[in-house]
Amino acid sequence: MNIKDYLSENVVILDGGMGTLLQKEGLAPGELPERWNISRPDVICNIHRDYFDAGSNVVNTNTFGANSLKFDEEELENIVKAAVENAQRAKIDSKGCQEKWIALDIGPTGRMLAPLGDLDFEEAVAIFAKTVKLGVKYGVDLVFIETMNDSLETKAALLAAKENCDLPVFVSNAYSEDGKLMTGASPLCMIAMLEGMGADAVGINCSYGPKTLAPVIREYIKYASVPVIMKPNAGLPKSVNGKTVFDVLPAEFAADVAGFMKEGVRALGGCCGTTPEYISELAKECRGYTPFPITDKGISVVSSYTKAVTFGKRPVLIGERINPTGKSQFKEALRNGDMEYILKEAISQQEKGVDVLDVNVGLPEIDEVEMLTRSVCEIQGICDLPLQIDTSDISAMESAMRRYNGKPMVNSVSGKKESMDAVFPLVKKYGGLVVALTLDEEGIPLAAKGRESIARKILTEAEKYGIMKKDIIFDPLALTISADSTAGCTTLEAVEKISKDIGAFTSLGVSNVSFGLPRREIINSTFFALALGKGLSCAIMNPYSQDMMKTYHAFCAACGMDDNCEKYIDYAGKLEDERVLVEKKQESSNISGGSSLQNAIIKGLKEMSASITTELVKSKNPLDVIKEEIIPALDTVGVGFENKKVYLPQLLMSAEAAKSAFDVIKTAMGGVKSSDKGTVVIATVKGDIHDIGKNIVKLLLENYGFCTIDMGKDVPPEEILRVVVEKKVTVVGLSALMTTTVPAMEETIKLLREKAPWCKVIVGGAVLNKEYAKMIGADFYAKDAMEGVRFAEEICSSGE
Repeated sequence: MNIKDYLSENVVILDGGMGTLLQKEGLAPGELPERWNISRPDVICNIHRDYFDAGSNVVNTNTFGANSLKFDEEELENIVKAAVENAQRAKIDSKGCQEKWIALDIGPTGRMLAPLGDLDFEEAVAIFAKTVKLGVKYGVDLVFIETMNDSLETKAALLAAKENCDLPVFVSNAYSEDGKLMTGASPLCMIAMLEGMGADAVGINCSYGPKTLAPVIREYIKYASVPVIMKPNAGLPKSVNGKTVFDVLPAEFAADVAGFMKEGVRALGGCCGTTPEYISELAKECRGYTPFPITDKGISVVSSYTKAVTFGKRPVLIGERINPTGKSQFKEALRNGDMEYILKEAISQQEKGVDVLDVNVGLPEIDEVEMLTRSVCEIQGICDLPLQIDTSDISAMESAMRRYNGKPMVNSVSGKKESMDAVFPLVKKYGGLVVALTLDEEGIPLAAKGRESIARKILTEAEKYGIMKKDIIFDPLALTISADSTAGCTTLEAVEKISKDIGAFTSLGVSNVSFGLPRREIINSTFFALALGKGLSCAIMNPYSQDMMKTYHAFCAACGMDDNCEKYIDYAGKLEDERVLVEKKQESSNISGGSSLQNAIIKGLKEMSASITTELVKSKNPLDVIKEEIIPALDTVGVGFENKKVYLPQLLMSAEAAKSAFDVIKTAMGGVKSSDKGTVVIATVKGDIHDIGKNIVKLLLENYGFCTIDMGKDVPPEEILRVVVEKKVTVVGLSALMTTTVPAMEETIKLLREKAPWCKVIVGGAVLNKEYAKMIGADFYAKDAMEGVRFAEEICSSGE
C-alpha cells in the first residue's frame, strides 16, 4: 500500500533517534555517522530492525548528512546505496506485522543560503537533488526532509524532491523556544509555503520535548490541511553520574505525544534521545485509535519568511508604489539598476502600514527576468512583508516565484486559455495565491454577470490543476468612470456577486476608477469605501494617500474589524505627529526616526549606509561615527533580536549594512583598525560541517570591534589549541549542530583546559543547553549569536 493512502486513514508510527544510539555503539567524536552504513552495516541494520520491531511504520535511512558538500560523488552513492540496503534488510528481518516503509532521510546542508549566507539557492537545490536521485535509484518509498531551521533551505529541499521523483514527500522543521524557525518563520508561514508546493505531510521534529513544543504543534493542527508530523526530542539533555541522559522517559514521552495524536497529529515518532523503547511505548499508546479525518482548513494565506497574511479577517492592503507606470524616477532607477531606490520604496510603504507589497518592474528596455528576480530577493533581504509578484512575462514570473521565500501573491491570470495554461502550472508547482482578472478572449464584460461567469470558468479550469478556490482571488477590474459613468457601479456589483454568490475573495486596483479626472484621491477614497462595503477583500492602493488610509482605518473601526479601535487610534496619532512636523517645518526622510545612518543600518540598506558614512566622515571624527551612529544602531537591532521583535534575517542584513559603513571608516582612517576589543577564535568542531551559527557570530563579533580567527568547520581539537596557544587568545567560540559531534566539543574543551587554562570557552548549537554546556566544561552557553557577543564583551572587558 502507498504510504499516502495509508496515512489518509491511519495513524503512522515513525522511528526515533539515530545519533545517540550510534554513540552508544562506539561512534567516535568527529566520526561521520553516514559512513557506518558501509563500515558497520550490522549496527545500522539492527537499529532499523529494532524500530520496526517496536512498531514503526516508517524508518528513516541513515543519510541525514549525506550530501555532496560532505562526500564526493562516488562515496555519496555508495553511502546512500548501503543505507537503503540496510533499511531494506531490517524491514525483511523484522518480526513486526505492521505496514512498513523506508524513507530517504534528508537533513540541512549546514550552510546559510543567500542573501544571508554564501550558498546560492540553485546550488542548494542541486545538492539535495543528487541525494534524492540516489534514494530513488536504490528503492526508497518516500522522502523525509527534516530538522530544517531555514524556510528557504526547506523550499530548496522540497523543490529538489518534487523535481526529481514522484514519491511522497514529508517535511518537518525544527523550531526554537519562541515558536519560530531560526530565520523567523512561524508555523503558519511554513504550512502556507509547504502545502502550496505540494508537501504530502508537514510538521515538527527535534528542538525540545513534547510539552515544550505543544504551542507549535497546535498551530499545525489548527492550520494544516495535510497530515501533521510530530517527532520531538526526549526532552533536554542533562548529566547523571557523568553520562548524558534526556529528561523525558519513555512512558511520559509516549503519553504526551499520543495526547497530540488525539488532537489531530497523524504521524508520530521521536528525535534526539529517543530509542526503540520510546517508540514501542508510543505504538502501544496509539494502538486501535481511529484518527480525526484530515480536512481542508480553507485558509487563504500568503507569506514571507516571517509573516503570514490571511484573507477574510479584515481587508488587506497591497502597496502599489513599486511599479514604473507613470513614475519617471522609478523608470530611471530600473534602467540604471538602482536597487536602493526600490528598497527604500519597500521600507517606506511598510512603514505606512500595508500588508503586502506589489512588485512590478516591467520596462521594455530591461531584462525583466533578471530584474524581477533580483528585486524580489533583495526586497526580501530587508523587508519581511509578503510580496505580490506582478508581471505578464511568464519567464519572469517563474523565476521570481522559484526564488521567493514563502508563498507569494501572483498577479495575474485571466480567463484566457493561453493565460491559464501558462500560469496555473506555476502556481501548482511553486505555490501562490493567484489574482484572477475577470476578462477573457472577448475582453472585459460590460455587465457584472459576465465577470462573474468568467470567475466561475477560471475556478473550473483551476480545479483541473488541483488549485482550489482558497488560492484564487478575483479582480473584477475597476474601469474609469470618466469614460463610462456606470463603470464604477458595474465593478461594485461584480465585487458583491463574486464575494457572496461564489464565496471567493476579491481584489481591485482602486485608483483605476478615477483615471482622467482631477483630484483623483476624492474619487478613489469614496469608491474604496463603497467597494469595502460590498465585501472587497483587498486593494492595490497608494499608502501615501491620506484619504485612502483614512477611509481604510475608519471602515475597519466602524465594522468591528479593529479591536478596541487600536489601529485607528494609532493611525490618528501618526497623522497628528505628521501635522506637528509640518508645522515645525522639519524635513523627514522615507525612513523615520533617529539619525539617517542609524536608520539605514537598522533597515539593512548597505549602499545607503556607505553613502551616508562617506559624507559623515568629511565633517566628523570616524571614531565618533562608530560610537554615536553605528554601535547604537547595532545595539537597537541586537536588543530587538534578543526580545524576539527582530529575527535573524534582519539582524544579518543590519550587520552587513554596518560592515559597509565600517569599510568606509577604515578607508578614511588609512586602513587602521577602527577598534580592537580583543581576539576570538571560532570554529565548528571536528566531524560537524554545519557552520551557519559560527558564521553569524563571526559577522556580529567583527561589527562589535572584535578580531576573529575563523578556523572553519570540522576542526580537530589539536588545531584549535595550536592557534589559541600561538596567538594567546583569551576567548574561543565552539559550535556543534549534531548530537554526534558534541563529544568532539567536549574533547576540545578538555584539551584547552589542560594546555590553555587562561582561555574562556563559549559554546552554542541546536543540541546544547545551559546545563549540558556546563557538563562538558564550557564557561558560557550562548543560546544565540547576540548572546555570544555579549559574553565576549563581558570576558574581554573584565580582562580575564
